[in-house]
Amino acid sequence: MSHVGPSYGSLAANQAKIAAKRDPNLDREAQEWIEAVIGENFPSGSYEDALKDGVILCKLINKLQPGAIPKYATSGGAFKLRENISVFQNAARKYGLGDAELFQTIDLFEKHNIPQVTQCIFALGRTAQKKKFNGPTLGPKMSDSNVREFTEDQLRAGQSSLGLLNEGMSKGANQSGQNFGLSRHI
Repeated sequence: MSHVGPSYGSLAANQAKIAAKRDPNLDREAQEWIEAVIGENFPSGSYEDALKDGVILCKLINKLQPGAIPKYATSGGAFKLRENISVFQNAARKYGLGDAELFQTIDLFEKHNIPQVTQCIFALGRTAQKKKFNGPTLGPKMSDSNVREFTEDQLRAGQSSLGLLNEGMSKGANQSGQNFGLSRHI
């Protein structure tokens, strides 16, 4: 990454807004979960530097979905390492993450939006729970659908209740004709 000077104007405002969204506690939770799942500690340094080359993310998705990424670069130039992030994103999408839960390569590789990276890791943790991953958990469990079956009698009883509700609204439960202290002079 080349050196980027200070930012001004709307760029500075956007960077400040992104920085304000960052929660070090969430980053720490995500890191601890990843370390527990892959069975390795992050290298010394910052959270984002450890994830930057995509190697840890590739290991993570392979633990959640064995064989999801058969081959990834562990060394090489920036292009090869950026490719790891792209491969991880494709594997995460196949695992069940939606596009809104993913981050852009530049968000991580150039540290433009680390909160989005952490959000993606939490989404991966929720999805792993939903897929019955037998390992450490991260974040709240995703809710399952709660399909209800009603008999014809129950449906008919519900229809008659709606009639009573509507009747109550039409018998003075509205404010039409009320004078709220507004006078009209002609």
